[in-house]
Amino acid sequence: MNNIFGRSAGVAGMRDYLLGLQTRIVGALQAIEDEGEGGAQAVVDPWRKGEGEQLQGDGITKIIEGGRVFERAGCGFSHVRGPRLPPSATQHRPELAGAPFEAMGVSLVFHPRSPYVPTVHMNVRMIAAGHAGSEPVCWFGGGMDLTPYYGFDEDVVHFHRSCQGALAPFGSDKYPRFKQWCDDYFSLKHRAEQRGVGGVFFDDFSELGLAQSMAMTQAVGDAFLPAYLPIVQRRFDTPYGERERDFQLYRRGRYVEFNLVWDRGTHFGLQSGGRTESILLSMPPLASWAYRRTPAAGSPEAKLTEHFLVPRDWV
Repeated sequence: MNNIFGRSAGVAGMRDYLLGLQTRIVGALQAIEDEGEGGAQAVVDPWRKGEGEQLQGDGITKIIEGGRVFERAGCGFSHVRGPRLPPSATQHRPELAGAPFEAMGVSLVFHPRSPYVPTVHMNVRMIAAGHAGSEPVCWFGGGMDLTPYYGFDEDVVHFHRSCQGALAPFGSDKYPRFKQWCDDYFSLKHRAEQRGVGGVFFDDFSELGLAQSMAMTQAVGDAFLPAYLPIVQRRFDTPYGERERDFQLYRRGRYVEFNLVWDRGTHFGLQSGGRTESILLSMPPLASWAYRRTPAAGSPEAKLTEHFLVPRDWV
């Protein structure tokens, strides 16, 4: 299958950037795990999809499981090509329906052990598609968002200010636009409830031109560690008991619901014939559900939905 990225000038180096980003991020998590007793080692799992499969390409999944700080933290790189874009990728680009495509990106979800450390998601990606004989169309997507179980205003403000700072060089409109987009996207519509406290999200983005759109996407990727690690360091050794752990697992169930019911990235991967183990690395190791569970009035658990899971201006 033809290399579609190779037909577009200016994309050289994106693969190397993404591989380097994955290495930096997983290295930072490994350093945290190595600081104390019981730290886990990241598993590195290269993979390749060959001729005869629905997709061709390769990737690397890196994952920490059962760690002292991260109960499950997966960070995947993929670079794949397929014969036709799946429906989840063409709803805003109907002219590309059925076109061959090429996609590369880094995607991560970290589920910390402590209920006081938020779950986090980050993704940066580039997609190109085009029918034979036509100039391919390239676009970008990504963002990051935070999902606390017990929220702290200073953590959420820091996360949002980091997102704002990353986007500032590309226009003062980008953070408010992408913040609103994130609030709209990461919503459990079947429950009329936000997944978390948001962050930024963008998709089908090419309006700055190829070079600047790529630079903006990379700026978001580079901002992830400074946005998240200070929160981890502040909270991971906060004492907790069965009550907090039980609530964490219950709220993780909401995370699973969003990823399986609404997430376009999950749908894209499964519809296009992607690698299932890598697509579902976002799933937590443990989660629970309860029928019509209602937190006690005035409790920290009630504060999550009343104060934090409400879209607001955090900066």
